[in-house]
Amino acid sequence: MNITFYDIFKEINAIPRPSHHEERIADYLCAFAEKYGLEYARDKANNVVIRKAASPGYEAAPTVVLLNHCDMVCVAEHGYMRDGRPFNPLTDGIITKTETDSNGERWMTAEGTSLGADNGIGLSMALAILANDEIMHPALEVLTTTNEEDGMSGAMALSPDFIRGRRVINIDSEAYDEITTAAAGAYLQIGQWEIDHTAITDERAFVKVSIKGGKGGHSGVDINKGRVNCIQELAKIILNDFSDALLCRIEGGNANASIPSEAYAVLAIKPCKWEKMTALSERITDELQSQYAANDPHILCAIEETEAEKQYISNAESILSCICALPTGVIAMRKDMPEVVMTSNNIGVIHCLEDSISVSCHTRSFDNNCMDETANAICHAMKEHGASEVKTIMRTSSWEERDDSALLSMVCNTFNDVLGFTPKRVKMHFVLEAAYYVEKYPGIEIASIGPLIIAPHSTSERVNLNTADNIWTVLREILCRLGQS
Repeated sequence: MNITFYDIFKEINAIPRPSHHEERIADYLCAFAEKYGLEYARDKANNVVIRKAASPGYEAAPTVVLLNHCDMVCVAEHGYMRDGRPFNPLTDGIITKTETDSNGERWMTAEGTSLGADNGIGLSMALAILANDEIMHPALEVLTTTNEEDGMSGAMALSPDFIRGRRVINIDSEAYDEITTAAAGAYLQIGQWEIDHTAITDERAFVKVSIKGGKGGHSGVDINKGRVNCIQELAKIILNDFSDALLCRIEGGNANASIPSEAYAVLAIKPCKWEKMTALSERITDELQSQYAANDPHILCAIEETEAEKQYISNAESILSCICALPTGVIAMRKDMPEVVMTSNNIGVIHCLEDSISVSCHTRSFDNNCMDETANAICHAMKEHGASEVKTIMRTSSWEERDDSALLSMVCNTFNDVLGFTPKRVKMHFVLEAAYYVEKYPGIEIASIGPLIIAPHSTSERVNLNTADNIWTVLREILCRLGQS
């Protein structure tokens, strides 16, 4: 019995693979190639390409690349435990579950975490093609890159000779009835502040103030949905409602490419204020839920007593003021397509180390000049507010496929012939690695397809299995047709 892409997805999800930690999934890919007697290569960035010869009679057709990334944005629900301990994305796999809704649609989700269907489902399909010899196809290169979700350093590191094919099917789209033909550019930068520690000398009570219950989500496709950025909201609350408190620690967000669904701070307050904390928590929660009732109705503020701290951050006001001043959410919409975001920014993670605090900003835009201007303004704001360093982690241009692409036309025709509809060609406000391929591999054509994935990069992530089955059918037919062309 041939292995299915669902079988492979289960194997992949047993391997922890958050961005920057792809060694084990790269090992798996190499072992997979060896198991099926296939040629493969692995570079220093843990990118892997697996090659399979053409099916009999398809040898004359040009090589086709099946492109995916092996990392995932791994986030967990607040307080989610695994085997009696907090979930650890570096050691724990993903536990999946399936259900059928009232309309007969089958869905796969994960227990307590993001699912990793982005991009695990597409990768599983590509590997299933390699494993099943009855599927007809031209010569194949299954290219799997690393760190796509948090810097694209894998694609950046690819050598010009790592792949030979120039026709690319990217199985990393999240809208089943669409083909992605353009993607935004991205600019990821991290500001760092040195902490000025000062001893706490007067009597204080210590509280943990949390903003939590947000939906979070993908900082590209969900950025226009009016959801709470819990990091920025927490900064505002500290400045407005705890003006005489001392900030000891602050943390928030799980991934640069996700809208932060929770954040917390440890504050030293005057003892006389403690009895007012319950009323303050209720008031702030009411205000948040009123403001975000339509888009993030379960957001709340929790205040609880916590362990005492010996020091506070005396330059906290500058850092918090900067966070409040940074742009978040939609900055501009496209004029030619008013429903599509042109430029946005997301404050993704704030992390408190022993001697420093870091804040990440993930800027996206279809307009490279506007993206650079926004990123430069963010950098300037951080430095004006005392940041000791602002690091650029990633800068990639936007990408747009040619309207007259023969590959796009063939893929659209295949959808129509197999599924009875022609997918819409769309420009998406997420980031694909396509810009790197256009620069490195002249003459390349890219079509990005995939099943319906809802709420990627969040604990609500789910994939529609009916659409996954249909994409699997379409993908096989696309390869058959490419082999005959």
